[in-house]
Amino acid sequence: MNILLVNPSYPDTFWSFKHVLRFVSRKAAFPPLGLLTVAAMLPGGWDKRLVDLNVEELTDEHIAWADMVFIGAMLVQKDGAQEVIRRCKEAGKRIVAGGPAFTSSPHLFPGVDHLVLNEAEVTLPLFIRDLAAGEPKPVYTSDEKPDITRTPVPMWSLMKLKNYATMSVQFSRGCPFNCEFCDIIIMNGRVPRTKTPNQMLRELTSLRAAGWRGSVFIVDDNFIGNKDKVKEFLRALIAWQKEHHYPFKFLTEASLNLAQDEQLMTLMSMANFHKVFLGIESPSPESLKECSKHQNTVLDLSKAVDSIHAHGLQVMAGFIVGFDSDTDKIFDIQMDFIQKVGVVTAMVGVLTALPGTRLWHRLKAENRLLCDTSGENTDGSLNFIPKMGADTLLQGYKDLVNTLYTPKIYYKRINMFLSKYKPTARGRPTMSDMAAFMRSLWLIGMRSRARRHYWRLIFKTGFTRFRSLPTAVDLAIQGLHFEKCARKMQQSENVAC
Repeated sequence: MNILLVNPSYPDTFWSFKHVLRFVSRKAAFPPLGLLTVAAMLPGGWDKRLVDLNVEELTDEHIAWADMVFIGAMLVQKDGAQEVIRRCKEAGKRIVAGGPAFTSSPHLFPGVDHLVLNEAEVTLPLFIRDLAAGEPKPVYTSDEKPDITRTPVPMWSLMKLKNYATMSVQFSRGCPFNCEFCDIIIMNGRVPRTKTPNQMLRELTSLRAAGWRGSVFIVDDNFIGNKDKVKEFLRALIAWQKEHHYPFKFLTEASLNLAQDEQLMTLMSMANFHKVFLGIESPSPESLKECSKHQNTVLDLSKAVDSIHAHGLQVMAGFIVGFDSDTDKIFDIQMDFIQKVGVVTAMVGVLTALPGTRLWHRLKAENRLLCDTSGENTDGSLNFIPKMGADTLLQGYKDLVNTLYTPKIYYKRINMFLSKYKPTARGRPTMSDMAAFMRSLWLIGMRSRARRHYWRLIFKTGFTRFRSLPTAVDLAIQGLHFEKCARKMQQSENVAC
């Protein structure tokens, strides 16, 4: 049986890093890890092909070859998924779909023949069994949270590694916290489930054997959800990295209580982690309490970020505006905090009511829901009635993001970060790194609005913090992407559906 696995396209957003990719000669930031893992769960006798619409086109020949089309998607890929479904249905193909978008909002995707929802380790074998018996059902769903120590190594062979800037692996699922706006606990539960250290090392060994070197994203929504298990894995990873001369640099997502664990930060640094994305959300204690982000209310946010930076981990952070307790002063408060702590990659979004979350249920009960969400909280859209007023919120948000990513403000933030950052990551610059630097000299140093700030940064860092120079170049390149996205959003119309 011929199985075509399709990853729909992502819109051009802050998260796409579209304008960064040309510097490193890549087509997409990350591969479709979910589909690669699902492919490894399918019967070995089936022929499989992967088409990632973020790196190539889906051709009529691809569709004609397939007996079945498997689609996996996040909600932000909704439009792309709907287009794939339309084309495949017109060609008379049987469509199987799963992943977060289909699990949370199946009503958005008419035309799917079989919805294989929730976690594939549970529902996919049921579909395969029924398919073999000639009686596949329209929907497979389960609340069971499977043991992921039996999850197979992703089928790296289905993709071309050179198309991607960063590879992805997964260590755990689930988060112990209960933030009102978050759908992670709905999808994966509040009890973190982890892979074993040996299992993770097998995945990394297979990725290294496939030829990958460089950046690896551990995609866990909270990598440190189970600290004891994480530390066990990190100790094994440190030894593996030493043995193989540090082929990988890691980034991941975690909660801000990372700053309370000196040992954990040290182990991550020793294992060659160099970036961590944190959900800070807001410097406003009222907003944090409102959304049940209690783990952040017991911390001095500035000191927490400084501590993580001092351990060689660059903090990338998410921030949210639009909480009920927010007033029109929140935009200045967010701006001042982000500049003060030096969070260069500040992903500010509008509060979004994701399907099934506690926030969604509360707003529905209050008759404040407006429509389905796009799944993207940085596109300047709104799917609920905010207390501060839609126009005030959306315009304030746009102005905040546009200001954050103007060259003068952005480069000031880079310098603030570098003054506190102590780089520890190992690994020599690659040819891709050198090519990106050379392109930055021309595209940023000569052609961009940031050229004056760029040269000051390069010379100052080169003479005073030479070890931080690769990080400075990386942030300058990212700044060009963020600036373009911010300008595009500023020019768009406010959308409250």
